[in-house]
Amino acid sequence: MPRVDCQADSAGGLTFEISDPGTPGPVHLVLRRRDSGHPAEEVRLPLTPAADCRLRAALPSTVRLAEGRWDVYAQQAGEEPQRLAPGVNDLRSLVDRAPDSTGEQIAVRIPYATKHGNLTVRSWLRSPHAEAGEILISEASIDIRGRVYGTPLTSAAYAEAVPRTEPDRVQRSHVTVDGRDFTVVLHYGLLADAGPGRWNLWLRPAGESGPRVRIARVLDDVPDKKAIFTYPFVRMETESGPVETGPYYTLDNDLSVHVRAAGPGKDG
Repeated sequence: MPRVDCQADSAGGLTFEISDPGTPGPVHLVLRRRDSGHPAEEVRLPLTPAADCRLRAALPSTVRLAEGRWDVYAQQAGEEPQRLAPGVNDLRSLVDRAPDSTGEQIAVRIPYATKHGNLTVRSWLRSPHAEAGEILISEASIDIRGRVYGTPLTSAAYAEAVPRTEPDRVQRSHVTVDGRDFTVVLHYGLLADAGPGRWNLWLRPAGESGPRVRIARVLDDVPDKKAIFTYPFVRMETESGPVETGPYYTLDNDLSVHVRAAGPGKDG
């Protein structure tokens, strides 16, 4: 399987390089969105000669890449696309990335190796966006610090915790505002008393009159945070029995809270 090197830039663009196969006719880099249930989508990028018998294709940040996972192929003229394996991924520009605060949309593309050893690009498009940062956990609350992009953050801001199975049930939490930065103080008791379940976290940057923004973490070089960013669970006693509560990132890198039943004497 051919290998492709990939370099990311701070604006959200990607550059791909592979060895020149030396065959006649044009060669394209093809990205296909994997998500089932959607019409087939693909982006075709011409591979053009570069130095050292290499071919190069550029995916600028201005080219829209719908949110999801995009599998990467090379296709020579008249042949079927061939899956590519990751070579060297240079993602240094994505670490501590700080997008333009005046932009209306945050575009993120992170190339990574799948469990089968193939190259895939994870894409996010968020407008507006609430980027989660430091998370502090105490015995009584989770303090979530973050920054808002694409919409004003006002003194009317508040956060919402919403049960995944009951979208009409909302628990509000106080938000402290400092410019574009926010801190959410989410008290465990509000969620633990409702019993086991998963709660999605949202920010209302301008209160009820403004947008509702999912709190997530996408502005770095980690495509799947669920297994990487792990947090301790806190044990609490409730009327229906002991539970453990803690934050986690979903498969889409959105921030949620899990309340689960705890056995007697079990540590979180």
